[in-house]
Amino acid sequence: MRGDLYPPAGGSSTAPDGMTGHGDRRVGATPAIAEPGHMLRGLLAEEGVHELCTLAGSVGVMALHGGLEAGTWEAARRCASRIGASTYAVVQPDGLRWHVPSFQFDTAASATLRRFVRHVSVAVSFHGFGHPDLDGAVLVGGSNRTLATAIGAAIDGTGRATAVTDISSIPRRLRGLHPKNPVNLPKHGGVQLELSRRARSGGAELHIADAVAFAIAEELPSLE
Repeated sequence: MRGDLYPPAGGSSTAPDGMTGHGDRRVGATPAIAEPGHMLRGLLAEEGVHELCTLAGSVGVMALHGGLEAGTWEAARRCASRIGASTYAVVQPDGLRWHVPSFQFDTAASATLRRFVRHVSVAVSFHGFGHPDLDGAVLVGGSNRTLATAIGAAIDGTGRATAVTDISSIPRRLRGLHPKNPVNLPKHGGVQLELSRRARSGGAELHIADAVAFAIAEELPSLE
């Protein structure tokens, strides 16, 4: 379903996790043609896929892999609701496991994403990853390192996860620094949050979302 515009509601996150990396992970999929927007257009055309957007405040909260990376859409909604933020998400149905890398979320392929990026001044994007050596961690990447530091401190304060804010300590493909990643497109850039499985289960994702919202609210005067 392409370009749906309605408030955040519903959305299952029970599909198996997709690692944040490269490639087409549809069940039985053939490799995608490498052209701008091709992968995103294909995903949005899949039955049961919802592109959700609500334009509200100048902060944008995103979940590009909702339904695929469990708990990320729930965390994004919770965070946005606390601060009146705008939201953008792509939510996949159960049974679809198509991982479109963040840098492939080309604004040329989605008028909805294009409107969202133009509306907000800074963004925070919730993602999920799985790595046994990093379970319990939240990797705090993205181009806005000042906001990343503040969010990392707030996450540490929850006692539910350990924030990794040193960009050199984050695996390269999880740093969220690609210039075409939508989280980096607003005027003040943004922060990409990679939540480990433990940080996305047992309600931990909601505590983390509240902490992120608190940090954003504290930094908001410098982000508008």
